[in-house]
Amino acid sequence: MSGAPGHDALVAVLRRPEAYPEPPAEVTVVETHMSWVFLAGDHVYKLKKAVRHEGIDFSTPELRRRNCLEEVRLNHALAPGVYLGIATLTREVDGRLAIDGQGTPIECLVHMRRLPSGRSLEAIIRDGRTQADESGIREAARHLARFYQASPPEPIEAPAQRAWLEAGVRADLEALSARRYGLPLDRLGALVGAQLAFLAQHVPLFVARVNAGRIVEGHGDLRPEHIWLDGEPAIIDRLEFDRALRVLDAADELAFLGLECDRLGAPQVGGWFLEVYMEMTGDDPPAPLLHFYRVYRALRRATISARNLDDPSVADHARFAARARRYLEMVEPVPLG
Repeated sequence: MSGAPGHDALVAVLRRPEAYPEPPAEVTVVETHMSWVFLAGDHVYKLKKAVRHEGIDFSTPELRRRNCLEEVRLNHALAPGVYLGIATLTREVDGRLAIDGQGTPIECLVHMRRLPSGRSLEAIIRDGRTQADESGIREAARHLARFYQASPPEPIEAPAQRAWLEAGVRADLEALSARRYGLPLDRLGALVGAQLAFLAQHVPLFVARVNAGRIVEGHGDLRPEHIWLDGEPAIIDRLEFDRALRVLDAADELAFLGLECDRLGAPQVGGWFLEVYMEMTGDDPPAPLLHFYRVYRALRRATISARNLDDPSVADHARFAARARRYLEMVEPVPLG
């Protein structure tokens, strides 16, 4: 794929209903940090941005094509029937751009079935419908638990896993300590200090998780906005650009989901997912370990939120500053001893 116009031109084309094989009445456009998402009738098309930074390289059409293919491949397990494949944006002989036309390939798009508005777990929580949808939420939890059951243990050594976690904690400390973010440094220091002490004092706990085969290739970004209750549940947007971020303890991922449900005001939902997981897998993660993972994820999310303050394209800095502070306030240092 070569000779592609700039992404601004591609976005302008994809905003227009006539660009699509089945022209919708209108196109809704959502911008994320790494993609443009076009909601077009019953379909969704995702255009990767030409970005390159730590851990991500979408700088060429070929790299973006590979990433699109990997995203589709990875998401079949947790979102069957949602990821329809790859669409190709082509330049036709008359110069116009078309999706899956007969002309020269210009760019790849991820093609998805559009999920019903209001049926994400995040929307259900925000609308106060968790009790009414409890059975559907528990079915989504069973879907996730079956995925973990089918995932082979990763061939990782316990020291390597602990080193990865420690590096993440130290990186968060360095990032969040920047004075420009205005975060409570005493609280940050207490959280990080307890995390590092826990890693040092509870080596057997992490060894036991590795030996029990609980380190798997998971979702990597398990948040309520990625869980959909649409008849058969679907869990979308499995993190595709860095496999290392998907290799984790299932208990870590569930603690992350619990943290996000709590942030949205529905802590019981994270409890339902953990309860179903324990019943189906026989895994009973120790409470101190779940606490450690919860703090670990709060630090990670605080860092992601704070880094938005350095992005000139982000307009609402106050929202991300408040979110970074909120993550630090949501958790208490993991108990030691």
